[in-house]
Amino acid sequence: MERWQKAMERQGDALPDDLAVVLAVEGPHGPVIHAASRAARLAGIGTGARVVDMRAICPDLRVEYADVQGDRWALERLMLWARRWCPWTVVDGADGLILDTTGSDHLMGGEPAMLAEMEARLSLLGLTARLAVAPTWGAAWALARYGTVRAICPEGGVAAALERLPVAGLRLEGETLLLLQRLGLKTISALAEVPRLSLARRFVRSALPANPLLRLDQAMGALAEPVASIDAPRRMRAEARLAEPIQDPTHYLPSLCADLCTQLTHAGLGCRKLHLTVYRTDGEVSMVDLVIAYPSRDARHLHGLFKGKLERINPGFGFDLITLDAGMVESLGTLQSRLDGTAEHDLHLPQLIDRLAARFGAKAIKQPVLEASHVPERGESWGSALSMTRTAPAVLAKERPIRLLTRPEEIRVLYDVPEGPPAQFIWRRQTHRVARYEGPERIAPEWWKDRPGTRLRDYFKIEDQSGRRFWLFREGLHEDGRGGDPRWFLHGMFA
Repeated sequence: MERWQKAMERQGDALPDDLAVVLAVEGPHGPVIHAASRAARLAGIGTGARVVDMRAICPDLRVEYADVQGDRWALERLMLWARRWCPWTVVDGADGLILDTTGSDHLMGGEPAMLAEMEARLSLLGLTARLAVAPTWGAAWALARYGTVRAICPEGGVAAALERLPVAGLRLEGETLLLLQRLGLKTISALAEVPRLSLARRFVRSALPANPLLRLDQAMGALAEPVASIDAPRRMRAEARLAEPIQDPTHYLPSLCADLCTQLTHAGLGCRKLHLTVYRTDGEVSMVDLVIAYPSRDARHLHGLFKGKLERINPGFGFDLITLDAGMVESLGTLQSRLDGTAEHDLHLPQLIDRLAARFGAKAIKQPVLEASHVPERGESWGSALSMTRTAPAVLAKERPIRLLTRPEEIRVLYDVPEGPPAQFIWRRQTHRVARYEGPERIAPEWWKDRPGTRLRDYFKIEDQSGRRFWLFREGLHEDGRGGDPRWFLHGMFA
């Protein structure tokens, strides 16, 4: 909910605090509440309820659809961001993080100081957090959701800290909770006092998420539950921390590019994107992004791409931190130098594309892309030059004109025999007499693309009386059953 509220504030559409707002997802019987604002919770609206039922409680309820996948990605990024406090972090469900701070809390001045710093930093991000420290994953989960604010459970005090919490603090499923409530087991201490044999018989076939005994053992530390932290992607970053705020980052760019390229060289990588971030003293952040055609770690080339880009940055009252990140990193081996000092691979064209794209924009620079089609006008298309691939050039078995018209232009033709080449044709009000010809080359329709009834083509290479060479084709044949007389078109010109 807070992520959605921040997005609305950035769009200039902030909602009043007293307006009840919920985020909904599709359920088996209509939309259900996924998240609720503080005003909605005070009105008695909870998650999991149907939207149609909650409208009866709050007629002015505003309903928006939740971005569940976006929330997941944001939580995963927050999980990596939280590694500033410890090296092992994982995502816990849809709204939580687990941090293994063993041996890390003393670096922040102890557990109370560490929790205070976490709460302060998360509040700067616009996030409300309930924090807890405990010897086990299950105990920390229960205390964070059902305990006091910033709860700290000492070693050996798990049973005392959890005894008054509801059984929902053991991460149990809905049917299991309902069954325990019917049995009168509402707190964790009440569950722990029941003979294990009786509970084991009741839940002998239950798996871990629905087995209260296994969950209780995990919370108490009798069953291990280690934090299996995933490795964060390696980040290539160069930064400049300034003692005093400045207005222009231009003088720091050469050293940032050199530092970043040194890191890329040691890792055997090259980057396809650059992200320059400038942190202002008033809390604002300005960014400049560049896309590169071919993986590069040439500091001089990368520095030149920022020419004219930094003028868009509003310095405000100045900035004291500049970072340069490498994105879309790819493997890039060391190039063997020739005796004359040049590299074996010619990078002049990719670097030219980079400079043009940085000057005129990525969408302004395009390149022809070969397509899998034998119809001439479908044989290639235009794609972004920044996505160019270093492949071997295609070899055409047939000679094609150096200039191909975007759309074939219809011409008037005189011929000696119906199935033969033209003797004369008129194109753009000029008459051309045929001196030599070659053909025909027949190209059939593509039945998987063309409409039924599309006629075949017979192409001729024509040379007129002036020595100019054209590429003509006849569309259709006499009495082919797909229309009237054949039509003639001019499709291209040879050099």
